[in-house]
Amino acid sequence: MNPQQAGPDQLAFQQYRTLLFSVAYRILGTAADAEDVVQDAWLKWSAADRSLVADPKAYLTRIVSNLSMERLRSTRHRRETYVGPWLPEPILTDPDTAEGVAAADSVSMALLVVLETLSPLERAVFVLKEVFAFSYAEIARAVDRSEPAVRQTAHRAREHVQARRPRFSTDRARRRDVTERFFAAATGGDINTLMELLSPDVTLWTDGGGKVRQALKPVVGAETVARWFAALGTVAYQGIEPGQMRAELTGINGGPGVVFRGPDRVVATLTFDVDPEGRISAIHNVANPDKLRAVAGGTRHELS
Repeated sequence: MNPQQAGPDQLAFQQYRTLLFSVAYRILGTAADAEDVVQDAWLKWSAADRSLVADPKAYLTRIVSNLSMERLRSTRHRRETYVGPWLPEPILTDPDTAEGVAAADSVSMALLVVLETLSPLERAVFVLKEVFAFSYAEIARAVDRSEPAVRQTAHRAREHVQARRPRFSTDRARRRDVTERFFAAATGGDINTLMELLSPDVTLWTDGGGKVRQALKPVVGAETVARWFAALGTVAYQGIEPGQMRAELTGINGGPGVVFRGPDRVVATLTFDVDPEGRISAIHNVANPDKLRAVAGGTRHELS
């Protein structure tokens, strides 16, 4: 959209577009669905009588929140019958896009996986309250519930997330250093260094969605996970020989990650949780080609 040609309605929508995508992505966990929701919100906004809209931000957030909850309910069965672990769809972010650790954490794979265990309403309320600091009154209007009901839902969701949220290092420099060392060790087949970087009970989650060969259950333990990655440079993967595979460090979901590329496509992404001792406690490996389109498209998202 050319700002010089856009009308006031388009400009108002564009002003909040980043916010709307950010809300939808955190509620849904997939970039494709979030983009669809934002597009649907634009259609509703275009058709609305805006003389009745006193607060465009609140109005648009309400539309996106409800569309996201509807879509999440409709996709729940697909996620429950998914082949192997279901992981969120990774997105590219600038290394320091998120304004502070809390904002970066709110799009981390670790948190998005935990949010999957909430109901659609709990997830929407948690996102609006904990991430975007909407008031209870604003959230109540957005999700069409009473303010006391929203307070109860927020309390329940917060307790649920805190009980399941892994402890990890909030030191960004440390996380970047550990990721870089893991990257060097994995691409060099250095199993000893890999073992040093991994927590003894590290868990590797691999999401192939039944489309590509991946572990259908979590891989647990430093030695098993280290051998898994040490073998990367020695065998063909998805028809791509080791010499044809390229790996690069980049920003994924608010932190450092790795993108693997073949000659003609993105093959997989890796993101890491780092424990307070500076060791990798969890690895999220997304290889389902349907979930790599946002990364392949190259768009970097601002989600703060």
